[in-house]
Amino acid sequence: MKDIIIIIGAGGHSRSAIDTLNGLNKYKILGIVDNELEVGSVVGEHTIIGSDSDLKKLQLLSANALIAVGQIKNPFIRSELYQQLKDLGFNLPTVISHTATVSDSAKIGDGTIIMNGAIINAGAKVGSNCIINTGAIVEHDVKIGDNTHISTNSVINGDVSIGSSTFIGSGSVIRNGISIGNECIVSMGSIIFKSINDGVKTL
Repeated sequence: MKDIIIIIGAGGHSRSAIDTLNGLNKYKILGIVDNELEVGSVVGEHTIIGSDSDLKKLQLLSANALIAVGQIKNPFIRSELYQQLKDLGFNLPTVISHTATVSDSAKIGDGTIIMNGAIINAGAKVGSNCIINTGAIVEHDVKIGDNTHISTNSVINGDVSIGSSTFIGSGSVIRNGISIGNECIVSMGSIIFKSINDGVKTL
């Protein structure tokens, strides 16, 4: 029997997250929560069942939720949703695509989604409410904080430390052994050779 789950967010990332979820054949999606779309409207195969203000009553219908709001310029929408859902008593499962490769010795936090084709290698630690996007590589012993997005085809080499609420843009390569702080934005295609302090944007 499949577990019932609610999807939070109806944007582009939501479509990819739902595809990843469907590939597991483990969850039945009750519907989508979104603040912009009208209740009863349909996105893809799923119905909008409420907004954030309805989450308390929706929790009575499903104990599980997946945050499917993307994170490019603003990590705080996801982090605030995560805390709201936890406060309401939702379970935020870790979702790992059936096409991803995750080492048995890696640790992945709750609410994190590992997208199609991503690789998480030995000893890596990924925090809660993260996105490890399509084709990203997180090498051995990497540490990634909460609410961080490692975007498509990024390469995070061994022993790198990345803080919380940071965004690593598509196709970026991070040199082994360096650290990137909290609330940073690393632009698409960057090659990072040196450590980066909190709040730095390489745009």
